[in-house]
Amino acid sequence: MAKRDGRDRRGGGRDGGRGGGRGAAKGGGGPLIEKLWPTHLLRHRLPGFEAANAALAEVILAQEAGQAGFTTAYLDQNFMQLDHPAAQWLSQCANKAVADYVAATDIDYDVEWSLQGWANINRLGDYHNLHNHPHSWLSGTYYVSVPDEDRVPPGRTDRNPGAISFFDPRGQANMNAIKGDPQVDPEFRVTPQPGEIMIWPAFLHHFVHQNLSDRPRISVSFNVVLKWKDAYIP
Repeated sequence: MAKRDGRDRRGGGRDGGRGGGRGAAKGGGGPLIEKLWPTHLLRHRLPGFEAANAALAEVILAQEAGQAGFTTAYLDQNFMQLDHPAAQWLSQCANKAVADYVAATDIDYDVEWSLQGWANINRLGDYHNLHNHPHSWLSGTYYVSVPDEDRVPPGRTDRNPGAISFFDPRGQANMNAIKGDPQVDPEFRVTPQPGEIMIWPAFLHHFVHQNLSDRPRISVSFNVVLKWKDAYIP
């Protein structure tokens, strides 16, 4: 069970508390613009990933060879508890990334969680439909192998092989947006790099684009499940 001590939290909390706001700008200055209801996405390329990724790919490919429906049987495994040095390294890195995510919020108390992870192998033509991750607090993915786009066969220019797209959780929020309004684009698309870890709220819908390479795209996805505490009650 991983834990982040709230006393290590960086920065201060927001004024006003639940149901309140910060009020007017102080000192008679310019207008105060609040950014309401942010959706955080953590991205970090882990140091030392090259050696770890080689070992992770070897382990994951060996697991796939012995299990039918390997990628879709995500409840049959917890990769983060695998007794292998590379998996243990990834578990430690993922827990550190979750702690960094929490530190970037207004949470100022201890949070405890566990990781439930599974490996993905997407071969030529494979993709993941639009989905989110119920019954979890956060979700994330670590990228072991991402095929080079220059190996993709010729075709339409609007394809996004190897990318992951995140979608605005506020349905139709872009309907009245105008050019230059940050609400106008409901999709945020990322082409990840090997060694990159991402963490986002589990409610956030995302779509993994098709692999158009003859090389597999290998990743480890995980859910962050909270250990209940009364302190979580708003």
